[in-house]
Amino acid sequence: MAGEPHGTTDLPSLADQGIAAGWPEATVATLRETDGPSDQPRVTVVPNGPYIVTGPVAVQDYLGCPLDLDPVAALCRCGQSAVKPNCDAACIRSGFEDAKDPQRVPDRRDTAVGEQLTVFDNRGICQHSGLCTDRLPSVFHSRSEPFVTASGGRMDEIIRAVRDCPSGALSYAMDDVESRAQVDWNGSREPTILVSKDGPYRLTGSVEVVDETGAPVERAEGASSEHCALCRCGHSQNKPFCSGMHWYVDFSDPLVSQDTTPSIFEWAGGYPALLRLTRLFYERYVPEDELLAPLFADMSADHPQRVARWLGEVFGGPSEYSDSYGGYPHMLSQHRGKGLNEEQRARWAQLLIRSAFDAGLPNDAEFRSAFSSYIEWGSRLAVENSQVDSRPPEHMPMPHWDWSTAAGPPGGRISALAPDEPEQVVAVVLPDADEPVRWSDHVKPLFREKDRRSMLFVFDLWSEDDARQHAPAILERLRAGTMPCDGAWPEEWIAVFARWTDQSSQSSE
Repeated sequence: MAGEPHGTTDLPSLADQGIAAGWPEATVATLRETDGPSDQPRVTVVPNGPYIVTGPVAVQDYLGCPLDLDPVAALCRCGQSAVKPNCDAACIRSGFEDAKDPQRVPDRRDTAVGEQLTVFDNRGICQHSGLCTDRLPSVFHSRSEPFVTASGGRMDEIIRAVRDCPSGALSYAMDDVESRAQVDWNGSREPTILVSKDGPYRLTGSVEVVDETGAPVERAEGASSEHCALCRCGHSQNKPFCSGMHWYVDFSDPLVSQDTTPSIFEWAGGYPALLRLTRLFYERYVPEDELLAPLFADMSADHPQRVARWLGEVFGGPSEYSDSYGGYPHMLSQHRGKGLNEEQRARWAQLLIRSAFDAGLPNDAEFRSAFSSYIEWGSRLAVENSQVDSRPPEHMPMPHWDWSTAAGPPGGRISALAPDEPEQVVAVVLPDADEPVRWSDHVKPLFREKDRRSMLFVFDLWSEDDARQHAPAILERLRAGTMPCDGAWPEEWIAVFARWTDQSSQSSE
């Protein structure tokens, strides 16, 4: 039921506890609401209590994955809930108070005039995410004054850093005209609340922040109305907005027990991290590279988002790319007919790997090995498919990369340093026209060991169950001449596999 503590069964409803604590009637009514979401994305700040989320707002974890919450959700802001990010009424039991600290950083907007841009900054609402100082230290200085030297970097880099600021403390002007709309993404972002790891709630997409009466919560001078960061550690000096105190009080989310190793997607930092990577690649490196710029000159405006979702799904994240764009065939279609050469492929891989470092993705050897191996493998596959100007197969499965494939699909390619060893040849016996096609006698021998190894990252060509499950996709690639990659099958072999596919389909009906 909406309004009840999430994940608890032995406490009264949050609304009942709010009544006992003296919360305003309007807030209790909001907690009691069960008619579904309202039309306006909104966060209501309960005095000395939680944030109440209503309306069409996507609430996501730090990986960018959606959280399953009630239409009216209560989010913890005292930092003491046992079921974070949900409220369990710990704020009532602990006597949480949300007054601002008189000693907080003053609400003052500073101006740094540069050669190309003027940068505005209000330290009073900075949440100390490090997204500016870590990535552009020549402009934003964490340990010296002034904080901003607006001529210390390239204009595009400064604009990127300003737009990525989660607190809304930064803005910029060109020719003395503030570009507030551009800083706020021109209102293009969907209303979203991201629960950052061990940090604040990051709101984007013009989510209203109101008090218990419905009046807008006062914001600092020059602050963005499209994005902000709300405290959830309970110690901010500028409640309800984050002031970075989570760093000093060692605030952390409950440890999640993991029975399995984290996926590469999780280890990388999820969709937000992968999007930083792809944006840096397509915004910084591609336009200035003479080999790559012509290839991507006509890409769609949301291409970085699409590639980030592709990488996320490949590395074990949600199937958002397949759900939105149709999966593998769509990605192959992006490369068809482009005629990529090896020099372009090598530069592509090199700059993607450099972008991963610049975007702050993990730098441990295991992740770098896994990430680099996929980029090397995937870019080679793109080259192969770019040479064929035809419709891609409709049923090819998505590749899935995990730690076991960190060196690439086993045996997918033969090392130039390896001695030539003849592959064991299995006799191919084709069935007569009126003879049933048998897997072990007629179909499995068609696939060589090298064919099997090249596809082990998604399925086993020597497994009858796997081959049956993916038979339509395999048949499409056989007919298109793209499988196996070193030469097309004879027509009579393809006809045998097609007959076996039809037999398998009929037997399952």
